[in-house]
Amino acid sequence: MQIEKTGLAQQSILKEENGYQFIDAYKSRFPDPEEAIDIQQIGKLFFSGGPKWLDRLFALRNRIVKIFGLKVPDKNAQRELQLQNFRCEPGEGMGLFQVIQLTENEVVLGEDDQHLDFRVSLLLEKGNLNDKVLTISTLVKFHNRMGHLYFIPVRPFHRFIVPAMLKGIIRNLKEGK
Repeated sequence: MQIEKTGLAQQSILKEENGYQFIDAYKSRFPDPEEAIDIQQIGKLFFSGGPKWLDRLFALRNRIVKIFGLKVPDKNAQRELQLQNFRCEPGEGMGLFQVIQLTENEVVLGEDDQHLDFRVSLLLEKGNLNDKVLTISTLVKFHNRMGHLYFIPVRPFHRFIVPAMLKGIIRNLKEGK
């Protein structure tokens, strides 16, 4: 599976957004000969397709940033049940991510905080004859120095996290999850 660093897709809802100081995107192709994969399935897999080391990294992140007053998700022992019932509808949330917008081929997740706002786009497009292209884009808008300071240690990990998430989603699609 090939993951490619790319720019924010012209078709993305986020293309109209302004004021973001950090933007990056990664994409990959995967087979979908029956045209069976939809954006809600992608949205759900976003929350369950990541590697285990990412869960540990987020747990560490939450312990550290809570000290500085940034938002952390509530501990949720019912995560599996919550994920089963997740429909990827605007207003729904999982952890730090709220569903901001949903279209036929894109879901925008994000959160606004006093230090920074972020958006994550999951854009699903038709590829060649029997495949689709999934692009994960991230945009971050800083409000103050604390937002910039928070993102300094996040930035180097980000280039590993997003491709790992993309690989996990596609791996789970191939395994029929």
